[in-house]
Amino acid sequence: MGKHEKYPECEGMEYVFAGDGRLVAMVVRSDFESYGKFPPFLDSEEERAFVQTAYEINLDRERDTKAHVTPEEFPLQITLLNRDPGSVVKPHYHEVFEPPTGKYRHQIMLTLRGRVRIGIYTVDNEHLTSVFLEPGDLILMAEGHQIEFLEPNTKVIEIKQGPIPAAIADEMVVLGS
Repeated sequence: MGKHEKYPECEGMEYVFAGDGRLVAMVVRSDFESYGKFPPFLDSEEERAFVQTAYEINLDRERDTKAHVTPEEFPLQITLLNRDPGSVVKPHYHEVFEPPTGKYRHQIMLTLRGRVRIGIYTVDNEHLTSVFLEPGDLILMAEGHQIEFLEPNTKVIEIKQGPIPAAIADEMVVLGS
């Protein structure tokens, strides 16, 4: 795993960087609890006022119960929530702020049961590392990856940017081929 000044080091969060410093993958472990190291920081009165209109929550606990952990420029965003009972997010939707850009689609794998090994690669086929995911762990992959199922009845949810073409060969590039 790598170190980088933009990404806080904390228990339950791991980052994988290519040699040039770009973030290739991030792993969020099921034991993540470092909410206060990530936005939203609620630094302004305007931001605090908006949160009070959009949520029915204890505003003093917001810093300890919500974390936007992905870089804001990533096309897939991960927000971790650990809200108190009775907290409510009022009915809402999200408008497109800026259309996603980039050459590669990002993908998230969430392990529900069993165990998987994820090999993390750059698009140039450089193997950076492998990580093992257990129930409750997830990984966001921005470039190449390999997935190996290690236990019977392993169940994983895969989330990736769409739209996805009808033929997988139209969008999947096999490294080393």
